[in-house]
Amino acid sequence: MSTGGIGAVFLGVDVGLFDEKGKLLGSASSPIQIWKDKDCIEQSSTDIWHAVCAAVKSACSLANVAPENVVGLGFAATCSLVAVDADGSPVSVSWSGDARRNIIVWMDHRAVDQAERINARNSPVLQYCGGGVSPEMQAPKLLWVKENLQESWTMVCRWMDLSDWLAYRATGDDTRSLCTTVCKWTYLGHAHMEQWKESDSRDMEACGWDEVFWEEIGLGDLVEGNHAKIGRSVAFPGHPLGYGLTPIAAKELGLLPGIPVGTSLIDAHAGGVGVMESVPDAESKADISDEQAICHRMVLVCGTSTCHMAVSKNKLFIPGVWGPFWSAMVPEFWLTEGGQSATGALLDYIVENHAAAPLLANHAASQSISIYELLNRILLLMTHEQNVGFLSALTQDTHVLPDFHGNRSPLADPKSKGVICGLTLDTSDKHLALLYLATIQGIGYGTRHIVEHCNVHGHKIDTLLACGGLAKNLLYIQEHADITGCPIILPRENESVLLGAAVLGAVAAKKYPGVRDAMKSLNAAGKVVYPSSDPRVKKYHDAKYQIFRSLYEQQLSHRSAMAQALQEGSMAAASDH
Repeated sequence: MSTGGIGAVFLGVDVGLFDEKGKLLGSASSPIQIWKDKDCIEQSSTDIWHAVCAAVKSACSLANVAPENVVGLGFAATCSLVAVDADGSPVSVSWSGDARRNIIVWMDHRAVDQAERINARNSPVLQYCGGGVSPEMQAPKLLWVKENLQESWTMVCRWMDLSDWLAYRATGDDTRSLCTTVCKWTYLGHAHMEQWKESDSRDMEACGWDEVFWEEIGLGDLVEGNHAKIGRSVAFPGHPLGYGLTPIAAKELGLLPGIPVGTSLIDAHAGGVGVMESVPDAESKADISDEQAICHRMVLVCGTSTCHMAVSKNKLFIPGVWGPFWSAMVPEFWLTEGGQSATGALLDYIVENHAAAPLLANHAASQSISIYELLNRILLLMTHEQNVGFLSALTQDTHVLPDFHGNRSPLADPKSKGVICGLTLDTSDKHLALLYLATIQGIGYGTRHIVEHCNVHGHKIDTLLACGGLAKNLLYIQEHADITGCPIILPRENESVLLGAAVLGAVAAKKYPGVRDAMKSLNAAGKVVYPSSDPRVKKYHDAKYQIFRSLYEQQLSHRSAMAQALQEGSMAAASDH
């Protein structure tokens, strides 16, 4: 394979290859299997590893990169929970007993009851995840497995976050990342704060587990053997693992043995690392230091769900928002992590379940554009036809509360439901376009709610950076800018999650002293989208935002009224007997 004079190449898995200037040389993906049954969503680690191997080979081939040019690699993946036995073989986490199904996917909500019971104990560790664990975190899921799948529970030797498992599968080193353990496992990363800096890079003995917490919630057996099942040692993201790529993994991936592999990141956090320093000179603040400037930014990693990442030098406790997490994304900064559990997934749901969708999808395909691009064009036509002052005003009678998969932040209410206000019998493509726009706006108001809530509690966020699939939709980004009043910076390389994973490889290969240095060198800004300067647009969104907030308050009132009616009905029935 000719490499055409390519220098050092960093590989990020999710799979993308980047040069020493942070430019994407090539990327590839490979489909993975998923099983869905109501609240239970499962995957297979074996299947995912095979997909990773196929995608790495494909990306190298497409980019014309030879194995010897790849000098470092890092893994980023969803914060899904992997179960393996002493031999590293999969252990089922499924009611089906199917051993392939050994991953509880991040969005799985089977453990809502377990999360409520854990939160009722008010353990001190909970203040570091917004006051309570989410059913999307690992402790409730682990408790669910123990209570429901006893045979599997006794067989599991290692419980791992997916990105940590991928790094373990590649290197044989089961050191865990401060990102995964702190964000999803209630590990107290700041236990290392006084002892180590990132520059000391080493495996650190896992001294941040709160053993009392695990015993109180009924999972004391996980702290046995120096926490062997959940992590004996942890490291800063990008720390080189073991002796690099093992010969077996190297052969499977089509790479060379011994390539440095960096300690992993959750995919959304890799997006943060891949974009947070992507600030054009025109947007940089001359009057404040670099350390202060980064604290004015929030990264939106917009995909199936959206994660809202902000960092601070001081720890900020924000009710209903995850964190503060020490060194979980940018080393030696505290991370605040907000989120919306369904954004891209919600837009897909709204569009695909509308009567006009099949015909519209055919029209889009015939024009070689996505259905979303076609909807954006329809909205522009409607703006002219209806002679409204600005596109956003088309939705004056349609309001959406986007909590179709609960509210992660800032209400931390997994039981919250979605609301659409203003439906008619219309089934036209124009009606679908309105519903699509109102849903984008509802998601935007959710982001505004998170930003305002964080700023009330000590953040100073005034600039957003966006990456991920939804960031390619300029209508989505413009609505978010108008709704939040913040400029939104898009990165030069939209595949920011891949770049963040590649940063880990670059740091592991000692090309940079640390993650922040690599970010400054490899992040680069693209387009900046500014809020509308039209005062009518601001007034319109301010009014719709108040309606958005009221939809949840109404839902709470309805929930309470129905619970009371059912309770009184049960009491009346009992007294009749």
